[in-house]
Amino acid sequence: MTFFFETFRLGLTNLRLHLLRSVLTALGIILGVASVIVMSSLGEGAKRAAMDQIEQLGARNIIVRSQKPPETQTPQQGNRSGWVSRFGLTRQEFEVIAFNFPNVERIVPLKSVGGQVLRNERRMVSQAFGTTPELIHAINLRVERGRYLTEQDMQGEELVAIIGSKVAENMFPLEDPLGQTFRIDSRVFTVVGVLRNVGLAGGSGAALVGRDLNLDVHIPLTTARAVFGDATFRGTGGNRQNEEVQVSEIIVTSRTRDTVLLDAERMKRILEVRRTGMTDVGLHVPYELLENARKQAITYQMVFGSIAGIALLVGGIGIMNIMLASVTERTKEIGIRRAMGATKRNILLQFLVETGVLSTLGGVLGVGLGVGLSLLVGQLVKLGNLQIFSGLTKGATDLPPTQVTLWSIVLSFTVAVLTGLVFGIYPARRAAAQDPIVALRH
Repeated sequence: MTFFFETFRLGLTNLRLHLLRSVLTALGIILGVASVIVMSSLGEGAKRAAMDQIEQLGARNIIVRSQKPPETQTPQQGNRSGWVSRFGLTRQEFEVIAFNFPNVERIVPLKSVGGQVLRNERRMVSQAFGTTPELIHAINLRVERGRYLTEQDMQGEELVAIIGSKVAENMFPLEDPLGQTFRIDSRVFTVVGVLRNVGLAGGSGAALVGRDLNLDVHIPLTTARAVFGDATFRGTGGNRQNEEVQVSEIIVTSRTRDTVLLDAERMKRILEVRRTGMTDVGLHVPYELLENARKQAITYQMVFGSIAGIALLVGGIGIMNIMLASVTERTKEIGIRRAMGATKRNILLQFLVETGVLSTLGGVLGVGLGVGLSLLVGQLVKLGNLQIFSGLTKGATDLPPTQVTLWSIVLSFTVAVLTGLVFGIYPARRAAAQDPIVALRH
């Protein structure tokens, strides 16, 4: 025990005598470990943000959406009649889907209505949808104030609306929206609820939804059919679009995640039988996107880890280079120690202790630096997400938060220590192999 303690003390003493050189030698390890932790935290944060957005839509959902077919299609394919463009899902097809999926948890239709949402001088392009009370459960919506749609609203064809958080900000910037009125085209609706911000304005979730859910306006489906019919008129002048869509979207919620892909395949076959090519209908499965996000995250982390691993490799080469120089510099010391009875094993251990201490201290400092930088970046992202700073950050609101992982700390520290020891073996063996007589004469 005394031998090992003395060897350890000698190693530390030598490192302390050349403090600046020791710090510079360990710098490669420090930066390598820090880069592994920071890159993995960025990758993990991006992965979790993407998964949270997809989970927000419901990982058990299958989304069937009407979409405008390409203008180059023939009239038979596009189903155009007169000056109104007819396309997308029909009520009959909704009934067929409901009949073929009796065991799913829920089937929720959405119907797009109106061209504009207006209140006094404020106006915005309509993102109003007629739907049922089950939509709030299908895509995990939350009501911040007021209430959501009810069966009484459906039965009475009430002129009530639930608005998204951005609609509330835009239309009612200085007052409580509850109980206030606004118009969808020429029809007046009363606000009975405000949705909580769902955070899908950007990223994978918004790409799947195809719109910002915070700009949604939800009204009873029965009211939408009775008041607006199937035709919608958007735009003005030459940009006016006249479209007729009976059902804009259908959300089917499977009972378990294990049945999602099977139900999606069945849905695809049903739609293909009724529509050749499915040019005006799109099928979207958040679960598939969730699995792809997981696979991509693993790939990104492997790439990030490889890049950071290069930094650790460079750090290890730096340690070996400095230790080789140290062997040459301390040739006389090695000769004296061998002449006084030190064995090759003693010399080998002394140099391994020095490289081990360098790599261990470098690993510890690298972990501290990496965790600190990750937390700092996370705080900056949160700061950028605040509304007051959104104008200054110019897109920082789209940045995902960082997420420090335990495996990155353990892995990077372990690799750092092993790298230092592996690259320190050759200089240590070279020092131990020196002839004592030659070393003394040097």
